Amino acid sequence: MHSTQRVEKKMGIEVKNLVKSFDKKVILDNLSFHVDDGKILSIVGFSGSGKSTVLKLISGLIEKDSGEIITSGGDIAMVFQYSALFDSLNVFDNISFALQERKDLRGKYTRKELEKIVAEKLDLVGLSGIEDKYPSELSGGMQKRVSFARAIVTEPKIILYDEPTAGLDPISSTLIEDYIVRLKNETNAASIVVTHQMSTIRRTADSVLMLYNGHAVFEGTPDELMKQQTPYTKQFVTASIDGPMNMKG
Repeated sequence: MHSTQRVEKKMGIEVKNLVKSFDKKVILDNLSFHVDDGKILSIVGFSGSGKSTVLKLISGLIEKDSGEIITSGGDIAMVFQYSALFDSLNVFDNISFALQERKDLRGKYTRKELEKIVAEKLDLVGLSGIEDKYPSELSGGMQKRVSFARAIVTEPKIILYDEPTAGLDPISSTLIEDYIVRLKNETNAASIVVTHQMSTIRRTADSVLMLYNGHAVFEGTPDELMKQQTPYTKQFVTASIDGPMNMKG
C-alpha cells in the first residue's frame, strides 16, 4: 500500500478535518491529529469509536468522505488484529510475499537476497530459523511476531497496528509491546497503535488520542491519561459505566 500525497517537510502522518460516515452514521467527524517520524500514537476509546476506521483510511483500505491524510511518502504497513498470515504458505513465503508478488517489486530480488532479507526481519522480531514452519505450527505470539516481520519487509515509513496484543497472555503481550517499540527505533517509522490494553498504552505510546462519537475527547501523554484529570480519561482508565461516554448496545 502506498500513500498518495507527499510533503516536503519531515513528518510521519498528518490528518486534517477527517470525515467518514457509513450508512449516514458519522463515524469520524472533523478529526485532526499528527504523528511524527519515530513516534508512536496510541488511539484509544470504547468499541465503535472509530479507531480501526482511522487505520483503514490511512492505509487506503477505505475512502474518506472529506479531509486530508498527508504523509511524508513511502510504504504504509498494516499489522492486523489476528496476524492474517496465509495458512498455506510457510513463514518464508508469508514474510517475502510482498517482495515476490507486488508488481513494483516482483523480480527485483534473487532467492538469496530474499533469504537474507527474511532472515534479517525474523532476527529483528526474535524468531531466527523458523522460515520453513507454517502458521499452524506457531503459537499466537509467534504468529503475531511473524506478521510484524512481514509488515516491515518493505521498509515502511508508517506502521499501523490494530489491537496487536488482542487474545495474547500477559507475558506474550509484554513481548509484543517490546517489539513494537524496537521496530519504531529500528525503522524510525511513524506508528499508530489501536488498543484497549492499558499496558500497551503505557509501554509503547509517546502520545495518546481518545475518540468518542467521532471526536477527539483527549490528546496527551500516557502519564496525563493515567492521571484521570478529565471525566473522559477517568471513565476510560477506571473502566467505569458512569461517565460522559455512553456505551451503546
